Amino acid sequence: SLLQETVPPVNREMANTPGPVKTVPEIIACKRDGHSLSEDDILTWVRLLVDGGVSDSQLGAWLMAVYVHGLSLQETSWLTKAMVESGITLTWPKEWAGQLVDKHSTGGVGDKVSLPLAPALAACGLKVPMISGRGLGITGGTLDKLESIPGYRVQLSLEEIKQMMEEIGCCIVGQTGQICPADKLMYAARDITNTVGSLGLITSSIISKKVAEGISSLVLDIKWGAGCYQETLEKAEEMAAALKQTSESLGVSTTAVISHMESPLGRAVGNSLEVAEALDCLRGQGPRDLRELVVMEGAMVLVSAKVVESLEKGKQQIENVLDSGAAMDKFQQMLVKQGVEENIAAELCTADNNNILPMATTTTNLVSKISGWVEKVEPSAIAKLAIALGAGRSHPSDKLDLSAGVELHVEPGDHVNQGDVWAVVHHNKDIPAHLLHSAEAAITITQDKDNVLPRITQILLD
Repeated sequence: SLLQETVPPVNREMANTPGPVKTVPEIIACKRDGHSLSEDDILTWVRLLVDGGVSDSQLGAWLMAVYVHGLSLQETSWLTKAMVESGITLTWPKEWAGQLVDKHSTGGVGDKVSLPLAPALAACGLKVPMISGRGLGITGGTLDKLESIPGYRVQLSLEEIKQMMEEIGCCIVGQTGQICPADKLMYAARDITNTVGSLGLITSSIISKKVAEGISSLVLDIKWGAGCYQETLEKAEEMAAALKQTSESLGVSTTAVISHMESPLGRAVGNSLEVAEALDCLRGQGPRDLRELVVMEGAMVLVSAKVVESLEKGKQQIENVLDSGAAMDKFQQMLVKQGVEENIAAELCTADNNNILPMATTTTNLVSKISGWVEKVEPSAIAKLAIALGAGRSHPSDKLDLSAGVELHVEPGDHVNQGDVWAVVHHNKDIPAHLLHSAEAAITITQDKDNVLPRITQILLD
């Protein structure tokens, strides 16, 4: 397990005793031979990387050595800290102490929790400077989804972010070059050297960006199952432990939800379709599992930030701001501040949003072949179809079709009759036949009503 502390090195030359600063080749050799890196080694490595003192081939060699031998929790914590210090950390007025919070999800098919959660927390009086990412592979990106709203601007200056925290209490923006520049360099190299799946590298990349936001509380949503990158619950538990411990070692109060991706989250998969569903959630409606996760994660943050004493009171408060329209008001204010025209934001948030969000020219229905209870919908078949139609990227430079995707008419636990439409494919180009067949076969219908896996598997509180 990558979580086990590595055995202290026996080679005196490479041991972690204070001594002369190692060179880049010596740092690479230390990890290549399976030894632990010292805090000085890691600080030196990150400083030289950002200053241009590490060549591409040296970065590739170091990443592969780390991938093969892993990082201990101590090394991961040091690396995360050094990555935070490689750039700027957002600083906030003293009177906001304890109010700055955020969430991070490891991503999965149909995961749009951030869109309703950030404004819901702002409506509870907290401040959420959410720095989000793009989609790659089967996981959609929060920024891509929001860009299906005409005029939405994801690149904001630090001054604009601070102004939004003061006036509204939430923003959802892209990473700026000034935050964690070491992460940007390593992230790009991990992608092309096939070293993405290293737990220590994943952990430091995620947590460094959150710590740099200057937050005091963080909730993590760690996914497992066929519709995400951690296929087993065991891998999700291991990742949750690494993320939680690393984040807490750097002073952020951290809780986690472990939730399954054996079916898509909610009913919509695809950018504008997911925004429409997030708006339903902000109206106090929408799919059961989406609301359940928004309410649970929001409640955990409210407890962490000491706004409420109990999870039950936290859940009640999040439900109230969703049902009263207070969270929707914050979302509408956020849209306007991030470049959406006032009349467009108002229509999107109050009226039928189909006039605003991009819509595909063609729809194709998927029909149930038998009657019974929906046990699950296999998420990767749905995601692969959506990606092929332009809803996701196989490569970072791919251009998206923001209107394409798949809209489910059922969720696990619902009853369907033979001949019912259970999903609608939204597309502007022809559907590849093999992907359509896979999608048609994705639904599992049984005669047992109670065979549904609860969306939330575990919660990890402080």
